[in-house]
Amino acid sequence: MKLNKLATWAFIIGLAFPALAAERPGAISGFVRTNSGTPQMGAVVQILGAANRTLTVFTDEAGHFTATGLLPGFYSLKVSAPSFLPALREKIGLRPGASLNVNITLSTLLGAMQLGPVRNLPDDDDWKWTLRSVANRPILRIFDDPLPAEKQNHDFTGQVSFVAGSAAAGYGTGSDMSTSFTLERSIFSDSRLAFSGNVAYGESLPSAVVRARYSRHLQNGSEPTMALSVSRFAPTDPNLHNAALQALALSAADDFVVGDVLELKFGSELQTVQFLGRLNAFRPYASADLHLSPNTVVEYDYTTSRPDTRTEKGFDSAPADLSESNPRVSLLSFSPRIESAHHQEVSLRQRMGKNSFQVAMFSDRITDPALTGVGDVTSVNGFLLPDLSSGTFSYAGRNLDTSGVRVVLQHKFASDLTATLDYAYGGVLDLSRPDVPIQQAGQWISTERRHALAAKLSGTVGRTRTRWIASYRWINGTSLTPVDMFNASPGQSDPYLNVFIRQPIPTLGGHMEALIDLRNLLAQGYVPVLGQDGQTVYLVDSARSIRGGVAFTF
Repeated sequence: MKLNKLATWAFIIGLAFPALAAERPGAISGFVRTNSGTPQMGAVVQILGAANRTLTVFTDEAGHFTATGLLPGFYSLKVSAPSFLPALREKIGLRPGASLNVNITLSTLLGAMQLGPVRNLPDDDDWKWTLRSVANRPILRIFDDPLPAEKQNHDFTGQVSFVAGSAAAGYGTGSDMSTSFTLERSIFSDSRLAFSGNVAYGESLPSAVVRARYSRHLQNGSEPTMALSVSRFAPTDPNLHNAALQALALSAADDFVVGDVLELKFGSELQTVQFLGRLNAFRPYASADLHLSPNTVVEYDYTTSRPDTRTEKGFDSAPADLSESNPRVSLLSFSPRIESAHHQEVSLRQRMGKNSFQVAMFSDRITDPALTGVGDVTSVNGFLLPDLSSGTFSYAGRNLDTSGVRVVLQHKFASDLTATLDYAYGGVLDLSRPDVPIQQAGQWISTERRHALAAKLSGTVGRTRTRWIASYRWINGTSLTPVDMFNASPGQSDPYLNVFIRQPIPTLGGHMEALIDLRNLLAQGYVPVLGQDGQTVYLVDSARSIRGGVAFTF
């Protein structure tokens, strides 16, 4: 009798376990970016499952989305954002308790010239315009679904922008005009070729940056990339005999996934600079992301270059301003110095509903830092590198060796409004004795510890589709370099008061936009020193910059 009861219970439990396992919910997350890699904040991500049930989530400032509590089965992802065609990923198989990471790439108007097949989904005509780009591959890939040859897309996209600055009475600004462009073409069904550049012109001599990039999407989700960049800056100071600063950079990068939980990214750039001599620099970088859960990531980062602060805006004001461009070069006794940096960081990121949290510890070592100054100067004594196109100059600072911490809190009030708080504590370079002659300022530069607290609001205005970012970063004392200058988290912002506005103009199908970019609007943090002619010039953490223009996407 007892044996019969045990057999009965074993039979019941054996039936129950598969049923319970089948109901274990899973999660789908990922990033939404453009073809150029720019994260798209506020994109609408719809997860469609059986019985036409739809779950809608929105991307955060980093372009990330997460959908949890999903039952096992097959899902389709539809992603849409202003000025972009909707993107579709189908037949995403979710196993019980699994966590999938699916990345989506959005394409612009010209990509619709070669349309994929019409999708028969209810009440959604825009599915007919869905671009089946082979760029839409997940990072942590489980299922492989290559497109047939007849459905592969060869799209062409581009963007042109015209930007000008306004002189700011010696406070530093990008006063010249510049034109930037990006052209991208899909080739060989799984590869992309991009050509981009920025040319500045006006009263000063022309300066330019041109970049060619080739990337290929592999079936395992990795994307090896190679790029070649050529830069030219022409100082107008007659003491430099119109010597041009020319730089050539060759870079390579790749990424891959280990066991669906560990994502590795790595690459390097080899730079050679010709300016009153020749300089070479090798700049490797790498990161490792360990996904402990769909909402928890431990990350290690190593980099040797300052991050591009314009990426989140999709707006590039370089190369008119040398303080925003790489390589960062200064002069010492008419001998060029190239800034060399080593940054290491360990961070923990956690998402809790509409809230995100990050805590990080970092270590920085910077050799030959190129400090920024504003005012009328020349290179007569060989220790200042003027950049008249931006009203700034570079000054060779002392080496910086420091460590620090960062805490970031982010809350999404709605799909079109996000608030971020960022606290950092670390070392900066500071001038312990202001109003000294600039030729003697170097001996008074020292490393000091500073607190920095930043508040940032960003969002999109519904009807007008105005994208805006406003931030203020406070520092408890003077500094010549930013606190946590390698911060690439969602809390990153320039020092002091900054405003950015990107406004679509209702012409040409909404693919024309007006741009306004105001940095350090109140001209705060200026440290006075005496110039060679006895006039006051300033060493600054961030020079005031006033820029505006228009951009065309096709």
